[in-house]
Amino acid sequence: MRRLFVLCFTLCCLIQLKGQVNVSSLKVDNLSDAQIEQYVKQAELMGYSDAQLPDFARAQGISATEVKKLQDRLQRIKKNKQSESQVSAKSNNSQGSGRQVLGDPSARGRNRFLSEVDSLRFMQDSLLAVGKPKVFGADLFKNNAITFEPNLRMATPSSYVIGPDDELLLDITGDNEVSYKLPVSPEGNIKVEYVGVINVSGLSISAARSKISQRLSSVYGAINSGRTKVDVNIGNIRSIRVTLTGAVTKPGTYTLPSLATVFNALYASGGPAENGSYRDVQVIRNNHVVSRIDIYDFLVNGLQKGNIRLQDQDVIHIPVYANRVQFEGEVKRPAIFEIVKGESLQDVLNYAGGFGENAYSAKIKVFQKTDRERKISDIYADQFADYEPKNGDNFLAEELLDRYENRVSILGAVFRPGVYGLENGMTLRELLEKAQGVREDAFMERGLINRLAADNTLQLVNFNVRAVLDGKVADIILMREDKISISSIFDLRDEYKFIVQGQVRRPGEFPYAVNATLGDVIQKAGGLTEEAKNARIEIARRIRNRDAQDTVSSNIILVNIRNGKLEDSSIVLKPYDVVSVLGDANYRVQRQVKIEGEVLYPGIYTINREDERISDVITRAGGLTAYAYTEGASLRRTGTSKLKAEIKKEKELRKTELGSEAAVHGFDEEDDALNIGGNRATKQALSKVSQSAAVEAVVAEPSDLVGIELHKVLAKPYQREDLLLLDGDIITVPKELQTVRVVGEVLNPNNVVYVKGKSLSYYVNQAGGFTSEALKKKVFVQYANGAVKGRSGNYPEVKPGAEIVVPKRAPREKLNAQGWIGLGTGVASLAAIIVSLLR
Repeated sequence: MRRLFVLCFTLCCLIQLKGQVNVSSLKVDNLSDAQIEQYVKQAELMGYSDAQLPDFARAQGISATEVKKLQDRLQRIKKNKQSESQVSAKSNNSQGSGRQVLGDPSARGRNRFLSEVDSLRFMQDSLLAVGKPKVFGADLFKNNAITFEPNLRMATPSSYVIGPDDELLLDITGDNEVSYKLPVSPEGNIKVEYVGVINVSGLSISAARSKISQRLSSVYGAINSGRTKVDVNIGNIRSIRVTLTGAVTKPGTYTLPSLATVFNALYASGGPAENGSYRDVQVIRNNHVVSRIDIYDFLVNGLQKGNIRLQDQDVIHIPVYANRVQFEGEVKRPAIFEIVKGESLQDVLNYAGGFGENAYSAKIKVFQKTDRERKISDIYADQFADYEPKNGDNFLAEELLDRYENRVSILGAVFRPGVYGLENGMTLRELLEKAQGVREDAFMERGLINRLAADNTLQLVNFNVRAVLDGKVADIILMREDKISISSIFDLRDEYKFIVQGQVRRPGEFPYAVNATLGDVIQKAGGLTEEAKNARIEIARRIRNRDAQDTVSSNIILVNIRNGKLEDSSIVLKPYDVVSVLGDANYRVQRQVKIEGEVLYPGIYTINREDERISDVITRAGGLTAYAYTEGASLRRTGTSKLKAEIKKEKELRKTELGSEAAVHGFDEEDDALNIGGNRATKQALSKVSQSAAVEAVVAEPSDLVGIELHKVLAKPYQREDLLLLDGDIITVPKELQTVRVVGEVLNPNNVVYVKGKSLSYYVNQAGGFTSEALKKKVFVQYANGAVKGRSGNYPEVKPGAEIVVPKRAPREKLNAQGWIGLGTGVASLAAIIVSLLR
């Protein structure tokens, strides 16, 4: 019973709140992120999840467009928030504190319900306060870019009324030349030499000029004949005091220049207040209204009717407004507008700038207030000029429907696909004629019409394109939103193409062409390379309707090439043929190797025999020098591309001095000697990363060094150690090396001077010893010739130029509490099994 009462009370409160606040006019773009979050929190309090938020908004009367905007804004806000775990933690804390305060369950439910109702009322009030349009013209007198300051440097207006504290400039020119600066006394008099006192108070400039000229004519006779001219202007103007009363932002008395107008005074006072009228600003002079100003004339048309020049002791009175209406929706200037008697809805629409581009202009909704309740009315376009708005009316210009009343579209294999206007009784054949007919590649056996039924379900209507165009079947009457699709024959099959690969200049895929021959395709591929001048071509062709028991998967056609000419270039190719241009096994390009270091003639040599070996090229290089260290000689099998890169790099190195190069890379002389010994790849890695990272690079990446023993090769040439040379090989014969490099998991990785007979442990100790992360059983030695030897019982022998690498132990995963529990459970189970077996 209590739940039923609470539910009924909730429903009544919500209905009352909804009746008091018009949420349908909510504009999401006018809301801040904090207000969006507040709205979501209120939805959660009412039992709505994030997925149900659109239902909550629609239930409050918010339009579908604004609901979509609300969802988009909420997604953007979520991206800028902290992780979900932090949000969940904060939510749990706030719920826990709430449970401590509320007390017993019944009080907890009552307080929660009342807080929801109060929060909902506060939320709706705040949302409407932000979404409520501003009063039209409210920013005019608060805009710093429009100051309405009087121009004090302009020519004196002839209608300017002279008063005390003004300064007159009297200029007499012609037969007589003289000028005077004459201040106006508090009594309104000026004193002119030879003439005396002249009263000018209350006179305009033109009247004062006539009076002064008449008095001066008794002294200067040439004034009457016109040979002498008299000119009167204002020098320093006086100040006047003007009082602003009524609904003014800052009422009071203001001191202004005597050239100031009504708009100058309004700007100085901040203009009409929130309830002030913009349509009836009154200027009172000597207890009479001398001017009425409608500010809308200036706001809408730029006219300043009634903006008279003020006089001392004038009073500007702004009454409170009489009638205001609100115009929202799809108008160019949504705002609150003040209306006067005799104005119509059309006038209000003009003040709002007219309809927007997406407005439904056939009618306007008006939300009115009666003596007892609210009501909604529709005002149609022919009633705009006759409808007289009432105070508090809220006009809404709605959006156009996102649909077309006469749209059809045609896509696919027609000459002019696109959207067309549906005329009364238009048929499919007529639409095809408007689209300039079907293309040559059109599939004529079937076309499709995607049609919406009366309940907006999708229907498919198929037709024979050829029969419709020939008139052999009844034409089809088109309907609104029909989408006609005519496929191309190319859209209904795989793309036909050729594949050319092998010894051609531009291998790749080529589009299929009818009657294309083998010679045509070879020409499209750029022709044959030099290697294919005496070779053959293999054409692989698909087998259609292949028998399942047949072991042949494709037909092979062979064509020989002799002296660059095909024996049969007229073979017509079929779709999906694969043309493989094979090479000549006897064709050879020049292959080169490089020898560097301690030989008499280092450089690049061309291999001149298929069986040329290391010993042969050493002999061609003049043999070894007296300083050659054969045990440190190495062979790098780089390939042609790497050899070319090595040659290019060597040319660049010649441009710089060896000293500056060593300074750039941080190598000393011993390092450079080690580099020559064959560990250049390792040195480059060490110049970019730390020592431990270099160890990982050495372990992970394959090396291009081949371990050779040059002293054995030269002692017994043409044996197993005397390798055949390949294109791109680099042979390095260093000087005798005097250091051993220690890297990896040691305390101080460095170069250690080689001492004959010392073990690996000696060099590790010279580098500070192993670290706690060292994997001692996997220590290995890389010798200067590229050979690598790991630990097999004892540590491997260390030779000059060698590099000792100490790998890092893999990180051990610590057991957490769950792991320890699982381990204990396993041990206990094992113990129980053993006990049971013993029993």
